[in-house]
Amino acid sequence: MEFAPDIPRWRQVAEIIRRRITDGTYGPRTRVPSVVQLTAEFGIANATAHKVLRALREEGLTYTEPGLGSFVAKLPAKESEPPA
Repeated sequence: MEFAPDIPRWRQVAEIIRRRITDGTYGPRTRVPSVVQLTAEFGIANATAHKVLRALREEGLTYTEPGLGSFVAKLPAKESEPPA
C-alpha cells in the first residue's frame, strides 16, 4: 500500500479501518485487526498500529477487552434508519 506523504500513516490506516466499520465490513461486536495484523497488512510499525487502535477507541468506534483484543462498538443508528 502506498501512503500519502503529507498525512500521518496512523491517520490513513485509521481511516481505512473506520470505513470498514461504517460500511459493515466489521460489524458490531466483531474483532478488528490486532496490532500484529495491522503491521502485516499495512507495513506499519507496532507503535503506529497501537496509535490507530487508540484513535478508534477514543472515537467510540471500538472497545478493548483485555487479553481478547479490540472489537467494534455498537454504532448509533443512521439518521435514515428508524430507532430500534
